[in-house]
Amino acid sequence: MKPPPRLKLSLKPAAESVVRGGHPWIYSDSIRSQNREGEAGELAVVYDRRDRFLAIGFYDPDSPLRVRVLHRGKPAAIDAAFWRSRLDEALAWRETLTDAQTNGFRLVNGESDGWPGLVLDRYADTLVLKLYAVAWLELLPMLRELLVETLRPGRIVLRLSRNLLAKSGGLEDGAILYGPPLDGPVVFLESGLRFEAEVLRGQKTGFFLDQHENRRRVETLARGAEVLNAFSFSGGFSLYAARGGAKSVTDLDLSAHALESAKRNFDLNRGDPRVAACRHETVQADAFVWLEQAKAASFDLVVVDPPSLAKRESERHRAIQAYGKLNAAALRLLRPRGVLVAASCSAHVSGEEFFGAVRMAARSSGRRFEELEVTSHAVDHPATFPEARYLKCLFLRIG
Repeated sequence: MKPPPRLKLSLKPAAESVVRGGHPWIYSDSIRSQNREGEAGELAVVYDRRDRFLAIGFYDPDSPLRVRVLHRGKPAAIDAAFWRSRLDEALAWRETLTDAQTNGFRLVNGESDGWPGLVLDRYADTLVLKLYAVAWLELLPMLRELLVETLRPGRIVLRLSRNLLAKSGGLEDGAILYGPPLDGPVVFLESGLRFEAEVLRGQKTGFFLDQHENRRRVETLARGAEVLNAFSFSGGFSLYAARGGAKSVTDLDLSAHALESAKRNFDLNRGDPRVAACRHETVQADAFVWLEQAKAASFDLVVVDPPSLAKRESERHRAIQAYGKLNAAALRLLRPRGVLVAASCSAHVSGEEFFGAVRMAARSSGRRFEELEVTSHAVDHPATFPEARYLKCLFLRIG
């Protein structure tokens, strides 16, 4: 049977300009015409209005994000050699991040590294491959071979986004693609601290690697402090604060599972005398409620790092209000000269909107404040287009 002709698309003029400018997504309402119905995961060639090659990408008829761009400019073969070159580029970018003190970091950050709908994280000798685009399911054998050949891992774990579970052809989230079985967390190093990564079922790929630079900043601010880590998850900020000389750290989270993980992470690091000397407490509660009810002026450093409060554009306004309320409550808990670390991972809330909400909360408190630092993505989490810039963090010292 003769194979169908290559899927060809043409775009509306405004969309052409966006793609030429480097944006990696083409939405369904940007397509002017196509030569036939496309299948999920196939390659689509995009032409401009003069019928010249513009780009090539993964096609998905079931998503409003119709094409994830792989390559633009001159035509290129999308084969194993293409992906080997892309992987080499991503690894070269991160060469300076690896040392004896850190073996947990991101190796490939999706579209921003030229791998649309795919992230790859390393935890010690375990690689975690998380897929968000259906096209990668067909390419898994090639990916497995490439990763084994290039990185020589002890194990590769597959994680699937929710939208792929129904299309995975029997593949399970948490499947072992290569290496021995795993029946618990993987322990890895970050700046000399030991952490568990729940790579089989945990959030993201098992740990929040994207905050590691902000955790290091917290360590430098924690000497002699009583610290509150709100929405603490597994206690990453808390451990850095403890090693930085904090008197005490309190992990606040609604999840008993997360708090137990935080306790285990502290136990992994009791060999460090600074961690051993720091009092570690956990509070299982709704942080929104607890922050409002806790005793005023009871901490020297408060970290507020909630999960995304706006998973879609329609939730943006409500999320901005929630950020303001949360950080106003946190400010009330700070002693004079205390530090607020306010973070957001909501892609639908811009940096301007988030920082504006926190600054307004600080002004409304009636207290003097000084901005110490504004941060965004860590070096191993590059963000090359607006929708990828989800992480924002503001450090304030309060009078």
